[in-house]
Amino acid sequence: MANLQALLFDVDGTLADTERDGHRVAFNMAFSEAGLDWDWSPELYGRLLDVTGGKERIRHFLATENPPAPHPDDTGIAELHARKTHFYTQMLGQGAIPLRPGVERLLREAKSAGLRLAVCTTTTPANVEALLTNTLGPESMGWFEVIAAGDIVPNKKPAPDIYLWAMEQMALTPEVCLAFEDSENGVHSVRDAGLKSLVITTNGYTESHDFTGATLVLDQLGEPDSPCRVLAGDLRLDNGYLDVTTLGLIHDAAWDTA
Repeated sequence: MANLQALLFDVDGTLADTERDGHRVAFNMAFSEAGLDWDWSPELYGRLLDVTGGKERIRHFLATENPPAPHPDDTGIAELHARKTHFYTQMLGQGAIPLRPGVERLLREAKSAGLRLAVCTTTTPANVEALLTNTLGPESMGWFEVIAAGDIVPNKKPAPDIYLWAMEQMALTPEVCLAFEDSENGVHSVRDAGLKSLVITTNGYTESHDFTGATLVLDQLGEPDSPCRVLAGDLRLDNGYLDVTTLGLIHDAAWDTA
């Protein structure tokens, strides 16, 4: 069995709980600025999250919700999305969106242990950089060997493209990688890329998703003073939080049963 060498992280909902009070709010700010009488409520946004990618989400909204006109063309959608990214990164710069419990601790532990790190996400590179630099500091960009983000691949999750691209850049095979996700789309993306080791941390939008295929499902990564809950999976976390030692056990268990 190959030893664990790399951790591959989704971003939105995984590293930080960004969707409801981050991306959704920024979309609405962009719509308002453009004079569009559109408002994405928390409930509507939850449905739109079935579609990955911001521009794709706007197109899906136009096709399924028939919002008040005018309806922008592809150029207009791209411009709306760019303004949304502007507002979102502003919010990050103001410290409005912290990392989820346990994320910073685990990243630092993994880095110290010599594990290689990568980001695999459908959000834009600008969003990734803003989140990391405003929560972990500018030097944290250098912690990640690869940041696979946005339109770098033609097909977004649930397609496996983003994970396949990241592993190719790192010259790694699925047998040495463990992924972190928060959604059913993420599960499909990871598994179809050939990865067996997968940790899910749920959030308010994804807690009812089908996580069949994940090795371990948690409500969060946990901290020594704030334990996580195991929602699915055979491993116990005796100390109440996920650490690097446990990641090795998760990886071994996933490939033992593959």
